Amino acid sequence: MRHPTRAGVRDAAAKIADILPPTPIYVSEINDVAIAFKAECLQPVGAFKVRGAWHRLTALSDEARARGVVAFSSGNHAQGIAWAAKRLGMSATVVMPSDAPAAKRDSTLALGAEVVTYDRATEAREVIAGRLAEARGATLVPSFDDPWVIEGQGSAGIESAAQMAAAGLGTPRHVVVPCGGGGLAAGIALALPEARVTVVEPEGWDDMRRSLEASWIEPVGANPPPTACDALQTTLVSPLTFDVLSRRDATGVAVSEAEIRAAQRWAAVRLRLVVEPGGAVALAALLGGRVTVEPGMLVLLSGGNVDLAAYGRVLAEAVA
Repeated sequence: MRHPTRAGVRDAAAKIADILPPTPIYVSEINDVAIAFKAECLQPVGAFKVRGAWHRLTALSDEARARGVVAFSSGNHAQGIAWAAKRLGMSATVVMPSDAPAAKRDSTLALGAEVVTYDRATEAREVIAGRLAEARGATLVPSFDDPWVIEGQGSAGIESAAQMAAAGLGTPRHVVVPCGGGGLAAGIALALPEARVTVVEPEGWDDMRRSLEASWIEPVGANPPPTACDALQTTLVSPLTFDVLSRRDATGVAVSEAEIRAAQRWAAVRLRLVVEPGGAVALAALLGGRVTVEPGMLVLLSGGNVDLAAYGRVLAEAVA
């Protein structure tokens, strides 16, 4: 089985630099310390997932491209796959939960992908997608359990290191990353081997944190609480991402829903950025004191695909 490598991350970064400009770094202070924020919410599909999708699909042979791809996602990976497939002239089918945000589903459809829905509570998306891929002879592209996808996500770290150096902030020493299945965090760990890595998850969905502490993979517990972080509702991390992060001695923390909403408001006011709940958890960890603020810190704002009504309610809390 192929494993993700730092060389693969560098290859992915070169590929992505050929088609997309770097997403910007914003610098703002927390507790009088300058922090670098990587605005992946400004990607063409509103999230970092376009990176892994592009690296994976461009690695397929002509024959495989002709047969198309099948993916499963709550929305951001779906849009990344649909965007890459459209650019490459490929067909794409995405298995999405029936309760996925309408904005993410509609954007995936608008990019030309077929959407197959399922019940998140009673059906397994991996099984549905696997059967579709087998029946169609298509390539299955998981959202994080794939070496090319992990390498592609890590390209954000290559970009960030160059941008921080150019801004006079030095090299990243501590990276704080939102985590669902761990694809972005693992890619960043490969891209920045000298930096400490802290993954952040919503409370009750912090299986990567518990897995890293236990030194083996722990699933999300029974009846996890509701969370606004639809992009981070992964019930079991993959051996690929866990292996990378555990070898790097990564640590994890969990944040509350209130802390996530506060981070969304802070990003809107201080950075003028729209950040979705799952994309704001790393910032929430700093603002809530779950992670100690220190120089040389890089924080990933991983996505900005919000439900407008829900986002409006979050912003309204500031004046309530």
